[in-house]
Amino acid sequence: MRNYNGHLDIEWTLHMSHAPLTPTASQPAAVGAPGRKPTNLSLAAGLVAEARALGVNVSQAAEVGIAAAVAQRRQERWLQENQAAIHSSNAYVEEHGLPLARYQAF
Repeated sequence: MRNYNGHLDIEWTLHMSHAPLTPTASQPAAVGAPGRKPTNLSLAAGLVAEARALGVNVSQAAEVGIAAAVAQRRQERWLQENQAAIHSSNAYVEEHGLPLARYQAF
C-alpha cells in the first residue's frame, strides 16, 4: 500500500468508504419476515450435524454467510467498475501530491 504524506492510497480509501455493510449474527432478519423466501440448500452432512450439536442456527448462519459473500462480490464489482477513476485519482496524486496538502497541520 502506498502512502502519500501520511495518507493511505486513494484506492484503499475509496474501497473502505464504499464498502457495503455485512450483516452479523446479532442482526439477522426475523424468520417469516416479509420478503423472506424459503430455500433448500445442500450442505455437508457432517457440518450440519456439528452445527446442530453446538446449538448453531443453521438457517441464520447460512444467511449471514450468503450475505457476506454478496457483500464481497458487490465490493469487487464496485472496484472493477470504478477502476479507471481510482487509477486516475492515484496518478494525479502521484504527479501533483494530495490536493490541499499544504493546509495540513501535521
